[in-house]
Amino acid sequence: MGIKILVINPGNTSTKVAVFLDEEKLIEMTIEHSGEDLSDFNAVLDQRDYRLNLILKALSENGFSTDEMDVVIGRGGIGKPIEGGLYSITEKMLEDVGSGKYGEHAANLGPYLADAIAKKEGIPSFVMDPVSIDEMEPEARLSGLKELPRKSLIHALNSRATARAYGKEKGQRYEDLRLIVVHLGSGISVTPHLGGRMIDCNNPLEAGPMCPDRAGALPAKSLIQLCYSGKYKSASELIKKINREGGLYDHLGTSDLRVAEKMVKDGDPYAALVLKAMVYQIGKEIGAMATVLKGKVDAIIITGGMANSEDLVAAISERVSFIAPIKVIPGENEMDALAKGALDAMRSEMEIKTYS
Repeated sequence: MGIKILVINPGNTSTKVAVFLDEEKLIEMTIEHSGEDLSDFNAVLDQRDYRLNLILKALSENGFSTDEMDVVIGRGGIGKPIEGGLYSITEKMLEDVGSGKYGEHAANLGPYLADAIAKKEGIPSFVMDPVSIDEMEPEARLSGLKELPRKSLIHALNSRATARAYGKEKGQRYEDLRLIVVHLGSGISVTPHLGGRMIDCNNPLEAGPMCPDRAGALPAKSLIQLCYSGKYKSASELIKKINREGGLYDHLGTSDLRVAEKMVKDGDPYAALVLKAMVYQIGKEIGAMATVLKGKVDAIIITGGMANSEDLVAAISERVSFIAPIKVIPGENEMDALAKGALDAMRSEMEIKTYS
């Protein structure tokens, strides 16, 4: 009869849901959430029942029910740093992700939504390659202050899935490739891959290039002075400014790259400067990660939603193509990657790890 898999991937403004029968995708749906829809929720986890009901409604309207599923897998949230792989959802995982002590993100809903359905139907539930994966080299962890180590926070699921897809296309093992993967989404993460591990990263909540709504790296002394200027009443207010209202949004009033590019085409010189600055910063980060791989790079893979912009990709490529060949794999491959992980686990072809 095959294995029927429910995949749930919550994002900041949408929840993606898919049903697979073995390797075949039967349906994929995107449930959009406007700012008005989410305005009544003070914390990400408060959205759990709201999103769960929408998932159940969307499945029903398309002729599916949770009682026909054999397994459910969700996007992994921000818990404690762990190695990559597939994990059973445990109470400890839910506790850590739900507390928000490691970070607030819509991905934190992934384990909760999957767990709620799994408990209702008595089926296994998993997450795979959550954003808090930590495979960094020891020397990559240190900053210039002992009490402020660098933290791994990356678009691990899509970055690894894209790297594996590239290896498959080339007929090579992912573990044998030296790659730089550039995920261009609402957050931008640049990761060097060596030996099947993501050995460094820019945490887009703290470092790296400016993003559509995140500030990226900021001048440290000036940031400290801003903290004590009285302009912001609390740490959470300033963190919100940096991580949800920074980047393109702060400069141009939009976090939509398509709108920003139209501003440029309509002759806005400041919009042109801002986009050039973002490209400049992305290129610098790619160059930095090339040094992590000691200049031996098999390919630079550009992925994520913004990789659909030919102008953006061309501008980045112009800066970094001297490093290695560039492969563009636009969009996100997360739903297929999650389904494949769940299927392999059910077939005992992938190790099931325990979060504890």
